[in-house]
Amino acid sequence: MTSGERDLPAEADALLTRLADGLGPAEAALALAILSNRTAARLHNLSRHESAARKEQPDWPAWAQLQNATRTMVLQASTCRDLAARLTAPKP
Repeated sequence: MTSGERDLPAEADALLTRLADGLGPAEAALALAILSNRTAARLHNLSRHESAARKEQPDWPAWAQLQNATRTMVLQASTCRDLAARLTAPKP
């Protein structure tokens, strides 16, 4: 089955709903922030690998741009994960 035959946004929404289902707001925030961080890291690794593999090819610029964008995404997602973790940390 190709991605054209799949409803990827609907699948993503279902996964997000399942991940956060039954959690309180702070726990849901942490779960979603962790997922965001891991997703950003995987996308960055994929784009970095493909960018390196496609040097001198016509689609290289798109992969390189995606790699650059995901680098920032990883940093922002890490910050979100760390801040969300504070929401669930025991209070002193």
